[in-house]
Amino acid sequence: MRKRPLGKTTLQVSELALGTWGLSGDGYGPMVEAEIDRVIDRALAVGIDLFDTADVYGRGEMERRLGKRLQGAGPTFVVTKIGTDLEGLPPRKRFDPAHLRAAFERSQERLARDVVDVVLLHNPTMAAMRSKESLALLRDLKQAGKIRAFGVSAGSADVARSALRDEVDVIEIAYNAFLPGDLHEVAGDVSESGAAVLARSVLAHGLLAGQWSADREFFSFDHRAERWTREEFRLRIRQLDVLRPLVTGPVVSLRAAALRFVLANQLVSSAVLGPRSVAQLDQLVREAGMPPYLGDTALTELSARLRSAGITT
Repeated sequence: MRKRPLGKTTLQVSELALGTWGLSGDGYGPMVEAEIDRVIDRALAVGIDLFDTADVYGRGEMERRLGKRLQGAGPTFVVTKIGTDLEGLPPRKRFDPAHLRAAFERSQERLARDVVDVVLLHNPTMAAMRSKESLALLRDLKQAGKIRAFGVSAGSADVARSALRDEVDVIEIAYNAFLPGDLHEVAGDVSESGAAVLARSVLAHGLLAGQWSADREFFSFDHRAERWTREEFRLRIRQLDVLRPLVTGPVVSLRAAALRFVLANQLVSSAVLGPRSVAQLDQLVREAGMPPYLGDTALTELSARLRSAGITT
């Protein structure tokens, strides 16, 4: 497993990270508990040392499970996200220092770590970013030696840019072949700041694996049932054709092409994967391949095809 610098921090992390939202059962439906453990253990076995979670995944259960599974596993790094109050009626985002401090302490206890490697604000709005108190609290925790790095999991380029200008260590942002624009928009800010980039939604929630028909249906408990209208979904399936010319030689599938697209961007410190089985994890690790992942000519031609298909690059 190849390593990359985690931005301007002193940490070196695996360029593939294990994301745990899908494993929690929250986004895609229930999981068999034994399979959750097998996926985490397999990630460790293939050299993944970066694990991405949040205090709300499984209402804290994923943090607790990682705390147990990673004990004694050698050097590993955990990214967790805070800023959602599940106890409120209705649940709501909260980025006031009192809530964040209490949330961090609960996360720290569940993860069973004296020092948490990376703590991110979990999808704050621009209004939340304009109040500097939340990042100030994370900065204080870093200065107190309770976290190694801090930052923002951003839902937009504007939020990411605001975070970068506030000198965060890490941003997490959606980045894939069908949604490249947000990271490309803030690329200059990333380079100037030296911040690490964690790329999430690498396969666009499974779409870019290229294994669905245009008539695919999702269960009601699967977040993808509400993500696209039927017309939007069929358009996306047709747009997969722009990726097919990449499938040649060592690039053996659309899934491989999509993952290599992310890894080819040197701004990315780690691509956050979301497998829900050992088989899915093994496929991704195997198909990631070797640098340079995708050649400059292939990327340039892809960019032109994406624009022709109406995808903003």
